[in-house]
Amino acid sequence: MIRIKTNAEVELIRESALLVNRTIAELAALLRPGITTHQLDQRAEEFIRDNQAVPSFKNYRGYPYATCISVNDAVVHGFPMRKELNEGDLVSIDVGVFKNGFHGDSAYTFGLQPVAEAHQLLMRVTRASLELGVEKAIAGNRIGDISNAIQEYTERKHHFGVVRELVGHGLGKQLHEDPQVPNYGKKGTGAKLRENMVLAIEPMINLGTKDVIYDADGWTVRTKDGKYSAHYEHNVCVKKGKPDILSSFDSIIAQEKGNAQLFSDY
Repeated sequence: MIRIKTNAEVELIRESALLVNRTIAELAALLRPGITTHQLDQRAEEFIRDNQAVPSFKNYRGYPYATCISVNDAVVHGFPMRKELNEGDLVSIDVGVFKNGFHGDSAYTFGLQPVAEAHQLLMRVTRASLELGVEKAIAGNRIGDISNAIQEYTERKHHFGVVRELVGHGLGKQLHEDPQVPNYGKKGTGAKLRENMVLAIEPMINLGTKDVIYDADGWTVRTKDGKYSAHYEHNVCVKKGKPDILSSFDSIIAQEKGNAQLFSDY
């Protein structure tokens, strides 16, 4: 069942979403070669709890960490590890928080300098595809309009792989609600978008094949060909005429620009 939020509920989701973004920004300030994703995960959990919230992901369906941090060929759901990060790594940080009864869920991909040109393009295209998908989140459109905008730009224009097995979703009192929001599909198909539906739109785009495999941990999803992947995610409230983006990358970008270890084209 698709749950339509009240305006008050939308504001509570916004508060959670913005805390997610501040958490990712906190980690962006720490990102450098030599740090471990396990250290980042510990700092994220500390920051979330210091802000009177709890990590949405921890113990969700048995997931053991506060964050999903996926490096290079890991698409999503990467376990934080004690292995040090290296120059040239792509690091996708996905965070969820639960505060005042509602979840926020956002993701951002960072590149540790120097970043290969192909990987810079992958990051730009994935982020741009998110923006194109978000633009379609207006009342009267359909889920397929979001999906098609992402697929047309990433797969048909740039020939990158659009992951099929993992999709965006509704968001609210539950971390994953209806409807599912695929990153591929046909215009004019799927559920009709109604005002005050809240969606987590999250393109997961691979440099090579769309196909993925799972690690033995049962969670970490990797590209089948070993090529790199990128992941960005916004929380969006459907409105008439123009979507209301509840999350914000502003604090993240500010830290990215201020950290000389990170690639930024802003």
